[in-house]
Amino acid sequence: MGIAESDPAQRSLVSAFTQGLQGLGWVPGRNIRIDYRWGAGDADKIQSFAREFVEQKPDLIIGHTSPVVAALKQLTSTISIVFTQVSDPVGSHFVDGLARPGGNITGFTNLEASMGSKLMELLKEVAPQTSRIALMFNPATSPDGGSYFLRPVEVAAPKLKLVMLAAPVHSPAEIESTMVSLAREPNSGLIVMPDIFILAHREQIIALADRYRLPAAYAYRLFPASGGLMSYGTDLVDLFRRAAPYVDRILKGEKPADLPVQTPTKYELVINLKTAKALGVTVPPSLLARVDEVIE
Repeated sequence: MGIAESDPAQRSLVSAFTQGLQGLGWVPGRNIRIDYRWGAGDADKIQSFAREFVEQKPDLIIGHTSPVVAALKQLTSTISIVFTQVSDPVGSHFVDGLARPGGNITGFTNLEASMGSKLMELLKEVAPQTSRIALMFNPATSPDGGSYFLRPVEVAAPKLKLVMLAAPVHSPAEIESTMVSLAREPNSGLIVMPDIFILAHREQIIALADRYRLPAAYAYRLFPASGGLMSYGTDLVDLFRRAAPYVDRILKGEKPADLPVQTPTKYELVINLKTAKALGVTVPPSLLARVDEVIE
């Protein structure tokens, strides 16, 4: 279960996963059948698709993002579930612990709680004039209603001499009104935390940040690749590739309860220099030296 079938970025994740399976001998149409459903950040669709999958009684379900896994967990305690792109599986009560998940669920986390404050530090480094920063998230789809990322940012903001604002959004209209309000104040910046809703509306967020000349930091490469200023976070393609061996092991008889939840092993810092120039910000050489990818 993913975000949107028409999204090229999502197709690349599916491709990484299926290639990983093929390397382990699982070939779709030959010895494995894979069905896909795309929730596009819609809570009703996610619930409907989760119910459909559970009723089919498959050998295993891949759950992409926290809202999907939450919907699946409500419906089954017996079908094996491997999650990807979940930030707080213990706090969300998907597993008992990272080392010993227990139950029928295990998988791969994508970000730590400290990522919000890390993005804030990087944005301040790129745009040092920033004095006011908003953290955007959807409480309905973000871990712990958004507080998972919000708390560390609230602690770190005063140390960077920043005024921090929570910016919860539930709809495209709220995204726009939030950006308009933020742009009215000088030296404002934006941190966009990842959740299924935010990812589904990333093109709108990037376009508005460009229109209102707001320096913004994101958690995934998908954003600067589409014109956003910068990102620091997990390599999602690597995450999905790593999920394939867990699926292989479970299909061969191992249980999710015995497979520890895996944390990210690869982070990447990406900066779009074209966007930086358009915003009138200069990326310092000290930061460029640490960049994994520059988009020009």
